[in-house]
Amino acid sequence: MKTVPINVQRGTAEETHLDTFEVPYRDGMSVLDALIWIRVNADPSLAFRYSCINANACKECVVKVDGKTEYACTARLTDGGVTVRPLSNKSLIRDLVAETAPPKERLAALLPGKS
Repeated sequence: MKTVPINVQRGTAEETHLDTFEVPYRDGMSVLDALIWIRVNADPSLAFRYSCINANACKECVVKVDGKTEYACTARLTDGGVTVRPLSNKSLIRDLVAETAPPKERLAALLPGKS
């Protein structure tokens, strides 16, 4: 089976780096399919968000794919591979997870004694 390289930004706000994974490639495969494959088969510590699979209904899996903001569930993997990074205009939590909740909805704001 053909494999393609997937470059994924890893780390936290303090320090990031790119890891490259060789992922089995099928025509029509989404970037989310590749990320799930990486988590299941190569690195279970890879952090990314999603709630659905290939439905573009939840809006959780938004990332940068080759520099363009896209939903990982609808972005198609190319036979040349892709580079996946977190949203650049949001605070990075870890790997591909960025803070997307509005400030008033964040957990710290909901805790007693926090503002």
